[in-house]
Amino acid sequence: MGMEVNRTTRVGKIKYTNAWPVFHYFHPEKLQNSIELVTEVPSILNRRMLDGSLEVSAMSSFAYAEGADHFMLLPDLSVSTDGPVQSILLFSHKPLEEAVNGTIALTNTSATSVNLLKILVEKHLKGNPEYFTSEPDLEEMMNRADAGLLIGDHAIKASWENRGYYVTDLGQLWKEWTGCSMTFAVWAVRRSAVASRPKAISEIVQAFRSSKERSRSNLTPIINNAVREIGGTEHYWHRYFSNLCYDFGRREQQGLELYFKYAHELGLLKHEIKLQIWSDNTLTRVKE
Repeated sequence: MGMEVNRTTRVGKIKYTNAWPVFHYFHPEKLQNSIELVTEVPSILNRRMLDGSLEVSAMSSFAYAEGADHFMLLPDLSVSTDGPVQSILLFSHKPLEEAVNGTIALTNTSATSVNLLKILVEKHLKGNPEYFTSEPDLEEMMNRADAGLLIGDHAIKASWENRGYYVTDLGQLWKEWTGCSMTFAVWAVRRSAVASRPKAISEIVQAFRSSKERSRSNLTPIINNAVREIGGTEHYWHRYFSNLCYDFGRREQQGLELYFKYAHELGLLKHEIKLQIWSDNTLTRVKE
């Protein structure tokens, strides 16, 4: 027990606003166990979870799937939508039906949205585009491509400054096609940490849940932060945060399982994925 309390657990925090409600009241210094918070874009957090230099993190859903043998999902936590997401946007010079057979620039900041786009384009719209990966700079993308995919705060800002492009919300398109919700980010823990520091993981899970609930009961401080740091209006951010789902119930799990199924069918994932969710019961199973 003493050894566990003294061991620092490294926890990854997504830079993007969409995860703010889960982190806003998450204060590592108030926890009994030692926590180091690492704030980065999803692609870096994903890599650090895969290489073991983080024990717990918010992760791109797709990156979780790539390393699923090493991870368990934390319960009741995700960034999901049941329809428009407002921050996973494809900008195109032409209507979507034409753009999907042209050249598409993909953001280099997250794998979930890139592979969601490929699923939608190839399975739903029967498109056959050429893809290339780019820094998330819309004008640079659109100078070189027929369409460009942006996520997170880059997508939000670009939607405010839209210069006449067609805009497709991937959350909306997924909902129209499948009828399902879409989970863009999950919270995961490395299995080795579940075994070596169970009490720390339990405390972190409770702290995240508590932060989520406090944020949900009063979004005002988070909205004010977003206006101050990103721009936009209180009305925009209230609508944005209210629209996102931070739970991970059966509906969110079913939508994510379908996404993984399609990703596997397209060869984007090597293996079929079975969701494995951490619970306090995991502790007894690990010890046995």
